[in-house]
Amino acid sequence: MSDQDTTHFGFRTVAKDDKAKMVRGVFDSVASSYDIMNDLMSMGVHRVWKNAMVDWLNPQDGWNTIDVGGGTGDIAFRIQDQVAKRGGKCHVTVTDINAEMLKVGRGRAVDAHRLEGLSWLCGNAEKLPVPDNSMDCYTIAFCIRNVTDIPAALRDAHRILKPGGRFLCLEFSEVVMPVLDKIYDLYSFKLLPEIGAVVARDRDSYQYLAESIRKFPPQEKFAQMIRDAGFEQVKYRNLTGGIAAIHSGWKI
Repeated sequence: MSDQDTTHFGFRTVAKDDKAKMVRGVFDSVASSYDIMNDLMSMGVHRVWKNAMVDWLNPQDGWNTIDVGGGTGDIAFRIQDQVAKRGGKCHVTVTDINAEMLKVGRGRAVDAHRLEGLSWLCGNAEKLPVPDNSMDCYTIAFCIRNVTDIPAALRDAHRILKPGGRFLCLEFSEVVMPVLDKIYDLYSFKLLPEIGAVVARDRDSYQYLAESIRKFPPQEKFAQMIRDAGFEQVKYRNLTGGIAAIHSGWKI
């Protein structure tokens, strides 16, 4: 099997055709405990990061937004709430490759009486069933590192955005603070899989998640990938010493 036919699944080399199915299996396994595990993994800091992402987005009344890989609705709900605070409304299409994650999100929406302004779409980020030039904003949080062909997903994001549309990505990144990087490595590879084994009863999935973070490109390299997909005015902001970063780009 040639390098062109393979990709990484954590630290393992697998066939490209197999990765999406393997990722789907991971999130099928953790869907019911995903939100609890996010709190445990980040000690609740993921909520601060997501708020920072939506604050930088500054969503507007009437926007048509797509949140990719957002099955549980965390980002979509935040976008709606921020617009509602100013007396406006917007529509968010939540898309995920994993039907189980979407099921969790729809259930959360019903429980919170969020019956308007949301659509739920099962689709692959590399080629979403969404028309060209149809979205005001594209958000993706803690998802793109799981995509088999990241450049293809970035090109598809550019395709579906309207001219003047905004791309915003929140993802784990490269720690830039000395000492913190060593502590983070210890936590990721020693403690995180054990927490997953106890809480989610799935050590292997959380081992994969830790490995997938290390395989994701560092901040500036990812910024260049976004530029290569056609976006302009590409910038990024580090969060918590680079444990996570938000990347922003515009379709001109």
